[in-house]
Amino acid sequence: MSEHGKPVSRDQAQQETAAERIEPTVRTKINRYPARGNYDRNAVEAILDEAMVCHVGFAIDGQPYVMPTIHARDGARIFIHGSPMSRMLRTAAAGVPLCLTVTLHDGIVLARSAFHHSMNYRSVVVIGRAHEVRATTAKLAAMRALVDHLMPGRWEDARQPSAGEIAGTLILELPLTEASAKVRTGGPLDSEEDYKLSVWAGVVPLTLAPGAPQRDERLPGGIELPDYVRRWRRLSS
Repeated sequence: MSEHGKPVSRDQAQQETAAERIEPTVRTKINRYPARGNYDRNAVEAILDEAMVCHVGFAIDGQPYVMPTIHARDGARIFIHGSPMSRMLRTAAAGVPLCLTVTLHDGIVLARSAFHHSMNYRSVVVIGRAHEVRATTAKLAAMRALVDHLMPGRWEDARQPSAGEIAGTLILELPLTEASAKVRTGGPLDSEEDYKLSVWAGVVPLTLAPGAPQRDERLPGGIELPDYVRRWRRLSS
């Protein structure tokens, strides 16, 4: 049934199911530990939204580069931005293939043997070609998404970008159409004979937690800490 109580056709149901899954391709299918692969769109988007930094891989004349940068997701697209002088952005804007990745480190997995040590993590790989966002209204929407990705609610509180700042920012949009997630959870997976060893084994959980906000030294007295800063927590916490 639809949200309005009307029957959903077979074609509609198939479309809704497809929208909830990003079909794996040869480039995104998880082959190593395939059980850890996840192609659910909601899972992919949640990892992208929680990550604070992404890495963008590209090649120039056969030389690969991987650069860290800030990203933001808006629906089925990802924004990255920076100076028009950025080699990464200028290269990406030309339509070269990109590989964007994020990783969330959730725990150190200590096994009984050195060989089986691991980590618990959630990661996403997105592959595609980006294009430049040119329209002023679209650039402003992307800039808002980027600011609010770092600190939800900040855009409305901050001074809005000037015409010169908008013109001096290069924003690229990467479609979220070819992607996959890979997740490891749980404890160590030792060899059966190693379970008899008198060696501590388990998981050391890791979390990203904010410290106490530090006032800028030039901030006038009387300006109180905003509630959205005081309440900020990592999305998964």
